[in-house]
Amino acid sequence: MQIFEYNGSALVAMVGKNCFAIASDRRLGVQLQTIATDFQKIYKIHEKLFIGLSGLATDAQTLYQRLVFRHKLYQLREERDMKPETFASLVSAILYEKRFGPYFCQPVIAGLGDEDKPFICTMDSIGAKELAKDFVVAGTASESLYGACESMFKPDMDAEELFETISQALLSSVDRDCLSGWGGHVYVVTPTEVTERILKGRMD
Repeated sequence: MQIFEYNGSALVAMVGKNCFAIASDRRLGVQLQTIATDFQKIYKIHEKLFIGLSGLATDAQTLYQRLVFRHKLYQLREERDMKPETFASLVSAILYEKRFGPYFCQPVIAGLGDEDKPFICTMDSIGAKELAKDFVVAGTASESLYGACESMFKPDMDAEELFETISQALLSSVDRDCLSGWGGHVYVVTPTEVTERILKGRMD
């Protein structure tokens, strides 16, 4: 079993019309033993920028603390919030810095940039970015998430339709992966509001 599969995770970010959604499962496990069913995998950097961290849970928490520290320094120096593209480059640089002993994390970054244009991207554990215009996935359920998102995604969805689509994709995917599940955690972000919802899975 790979170190990335030790705790199990499912992460997905999806783009709509001037909005985006980011969702994760809620399971924390040690291989096949479930430890918690309310584990946080998506973190808010600021009102229009979120990061999801899949992979080894301890490394995810450490990496998040470093990112918050670097973003606060940026806010103090620049007196503004970081753009999603800039933040993605920061995450990539921090990961690549540790390439010989990496953080075992696969981040998913989602934010609203200039003129409220949605930005999503994911990267591997050493910071190689993968940009997309529709959706990005990460975690142990990534294969089934690709399939579900490919079949369900359509461009220019409004916030409510986007929530419905990402939720169905997430829940149907975690049912096909024994290392992730126990419901979901979804953020839908528009230029004016952030909506957070908890999903119940089949077993809850």
